[in-house]
Amino acid sequence: MGQMTEVDVLILGAGAAGLMCAIEAGRRGRRVLVLEHTDRPGKKILISGGGRCNFTNRDAAPENFLSANPHFAKSALARFTPQDFIDMVEKHRIPYHEKTLGQLFCDRSAHDILNMLLRECTDASVRIQLATRILSVAHVDGSSFRSGSGLSSHSTLGLSFRREAEESASRAPRFRVETSAGPITAASLVVATGGLSIPKMGATSFGYDLARQFGHAIVETRPGLVPLVFNPDDQARWGDLTGLSTEVSVSTAAPPAAKSKRARSTFREKMLITHRGLSGPAILQVSSFWRPGEPIELDLAPSFAPPVGSDSAGTHGEAERIFDPLLAPNARRDLTAAALALRSALPARLADRWLAVHSPAIRLNAQLFALPNSALAEMERQLHAWRILPAGTEGYDKAEVTVGGVDTDSLDARTMQSRTVPGLYFIGEVVDVTGWLGGYNFQWAWASGVSAGQSA
Repeated sequence: MGQMTEVDVLILGAGAAGLMCAIEAGRRGRRVLVLEHTDRPGKKILISGGGRCNFTNRDAAPENFLSANPHFAKSALARFTPQDFIDMVEKHRIPYHEKTLGQLFCDRSAHDILNMLLRECTDASVRIQLATRILSVAHVDGSSFRSGSGLSSHSTLGLSFRREAEESASRAPRFRVETSAGPITAASLVVATGGLSIPKMGATSFGYDLARQFGHAIVETRPGLVPLVFNPDDQARWGDLTGLSTEVSVSTAAPPAAKSKRARSTFREKMLITHRGLSGPAILQVSSFWRPGEPIELDLAPSFAPPVGSDSAGTHGEAERIFDPLLAPNARRDLTAAALALRSALPARLADRWLAVHSPAIRLNAQLFALPNSALAEMERQLHAWRILPAGTEGYDKAEVTVGGVDTDSLDARTMQSRTVPGLYFIGEVVDVTGWLGGYNFQWAWASGVSAGQSA
């Protein structure tokens, strides 16, 4: 073991939140050390946005985040805004552009953002130590902590955590961390270890295990911003249409009891059919709100008006309905005419397949069957309310984020500090705050990191 290292702030994790916290704490003159268990910092930064890093969203606001406490993120997001991060980007002369819906990307590469953060760390005298395993964590603050059996081992991680209660001077280090590179003591310990998404990048349950060891509850975790998988019936109907994309409006279709407990969010973006199910921005967005056993509801023609009498019929103004051309005097009303009309809204192969599955003419084996108004209205209704019951998600391997995490009830919203363990902080994805797709999760990383860095 190496020689004892003493710092003011020890940050576990050199990702977006950890680096931002380090910069802020370092600027305050704190002695800051960042530990990273992989061989390089900012791995998820580098792969984000297709390698161009969707580093924030101009329109980020608390309502763009999912949490058991929807108010928790307000303080941090107000303290450090998207414009604050944009100012840093512009200070470093990094060219960027707005792609869509307020999403900001680097013109060149995500390396620009990582290099900017590393330069800021250097300027703030922050040290970063890579390829370092945490062996144990002990807290010493003069209080008595309930530790159960005293030593809790997690063999799958090769880690053990323990809590100690000893008398110490008020300004003495409150944490002792044993690492593969030697022991470290720190007055403040910041957990920025991320969630469970993309394990091939080094994601583990470390942060949750540490939180539990110190008495913090964990809101149940699940994959978020993740593709959904077809059930066998839908796989047979749609699975060979891989690669087809269309704009949709999608929402969860939870049962009434579940709807009353959580907001039903609707997203209008592109949907992509994959060999396993559905993906694309719209599906990734709704996946964070989806629960197993619930259907999702898709409007396949959001630019067209729904049939008269539907709940949203009055919200489309003078918009045309897909099958209106078939209602004109002397117009053809057979399946061929319906297919031509539907192709104005959907890719041809998807339009043809959708009619093959849903058309009464197909079911009656009558190509020249004259579709009555009621049949056209029913097909129109189904197009605006297509229900799919996913078999599941593609899991953490494909998830961009982890929904759930350290329960915010036990954290101070202004500082991210534990309400029960002095000097212990949780920031970024490990906390039960999950943003929408489009730069929101980076903004939470920056904002929560700054909040902790101003206090630790």
